[in-house]
Amino acid sequence: MKLNEQGLRNRAAWEARGYRLPAFDRRDVAAATAKAPVWVHFGNGNLFKAFQARAVQRLLDEGAMDRGVITADRRPHGDDPNDGYTLAVTLKADGTVEKTVVGSVTERVYLAGGMARLGEIFRCPSLQMCSFTITEKGYSLTDGRGQLPPDAAADMERGPAEAQSYFGKVTALLYKRYLAGGVPLAMVSMDNCSHNGDKLRSVLDAFAARWTANGSVEPGFAQWLAEKVSCPWSMIDKITPAPDAAVGAMLAADGVEEPFSFVNAEETEYLVIEDSFPNGRPPLERAGVIFTDRQTVDKAEKMKVCTCLNPLHTCLAVYGCLLGYTKISDEMADPDLTAFIRNMGYGEGLPVAADPGILDPGQFIDTVINVRFPNPFMPDTPQRIATDTSQKLPVRFGETVKAYIADPARDVKSLRLIPLVFAGWLRYLMGVDDSGKAFEPSPDPLLDTLRPHVAGLKLTPGQDVESAVEPILHRADIFGADLYEAGLAERVCGYLAALTAGPGAVRATLQKTVHSREADTE
Repeated sequence: MKLNEQGLRNRAAWEARGYRLPAFDRRDVAAATAKAPVWVHFGNGNLFKAFQARAVQRLLDEGAMDRGVITADRRPHGDDPNDGYTLAVTLKADGTVEKTVVGSVTERVYLAGGMARLGEIFRCPSLQMCSFTITEKGYSLTDGRGQLPPDAAADMERGPAEAQSYFGKVTALLYKRYLAGGVPLAMVSMDNCSHNGDKLRSVLDAFAARWTANGSVEPGFAQWLAEKVSCPWSMIDKITPAPDAAVGAMLAADGVEEPFSFVNAEETEYLVIEDSFPNGRPPLERAGVIFTDRQTVDKAEKMKVCTCLNPLHTCLAVYGCLLGYTKISDEMADPDLTAFIRNMGYGEGLPVAADPGILDPGQFIDTVINVRFPNPFMPDTPQRIATDTSQKLPVRFGETVKAYIADPARDVKSLRLIPLVFAGWLRYLMGVDDSGKAFEPSPDPLLDTLRPHVAGLKLTPGQDVESAVEPILHRADIFGADLYEAGLAERVCGYLAALTAGPGAVRATLQKTVHSREADTE
């Protein structure tokens, strides 16, 4: 069982082992796609393979689409022994596994060495959308010091013909489309970040404005970009950990021969997109995608990121690392941690959650807590989720804090568990778990700035924690508000003192604190 064109000719062998195979003629679809492409996707990573590529395959199988997706990546990773196929493994909470051979990607092009072919694609009037899953950091035009990286700075000056940076090249491709007649196009960020369409728009506009100012492009390019190229907002949700060795071993035991590309993910998935496609779009609603207006997308994103999923994930990440867990699902068997996220989610977040109308916040959080996080077959780790926590706190928790501050009927000082997350994260920055064993915190752009503040703290009672962390607690860019002005700093410091009182203090503080609100939220 080889994962390539030749190996998949033996359909009976694959199907006998429970694999779903493409039900369309891939050669015909590839030919039609190459001649008149409709969708280019930038960032052929795990999320795309597990979600969007599977959605397109479903539509191809049903005959609702007759063209696949072309992917565009930064640079080639060598020859592809799998001929563009991927194994998508869906790990369901009931213990069953769905194994799908995905062949909806019919052409792979690379920004390094493939700009001529991409230029042909962008000049095609048939092209309807270009989508992106490149992580939130991918849309930043500045480095950690707030300066343009050298390649982007050089592109700003030399213009589209010689562009070398990622978005310099993307904007250059749009300029080729403009010169070829300017048929409208949708540029769709599908990354998990707030107002992702605006982040994409700001980068494209920055290049267009600079090139217009220095005469590198025709005067009408920036106006065309603003009027004819849409950047819809979207909300995406599907937990997709890195490919797990145990899943790979399962596939190998089925008889799939190395090398093979695979991705593992949960069954639950949501994709809500602002329906702004000036040149038409594929019928993705038939694969479960929800198309709506911008305001509804915004509410769906806020519901997920600020209340019903991401804050709970970050809580489990921080405390999972402190308590020595290596799987999110194992944490969900811990009564202290489940009480923590349940009482925080239902008791503190849900009362101020955005309600998009298309998804019910209560049902959404029910599924997260009762089905998604406890899934023992999902190899997701608190260490992965803890990455870049300083960048996540202001949205995942700060928006709730600000909602309490803004509502005269609510008292922000009534919050108990969100401040416990803040205190836990400060304790996490020490890089010492609850047993006193050192660990390496996950990557975060502010680690080098923040860790010196807690470097002097020990696992001992009675120490002055406030003097150490006061500068951090003032940072609204981290917490969404100055915690002193919000009236929460004293509570955070009190929790931090308790969490650092000695080995075992994290567990003791949780047991004392997180169950106290249970009666209010059941």
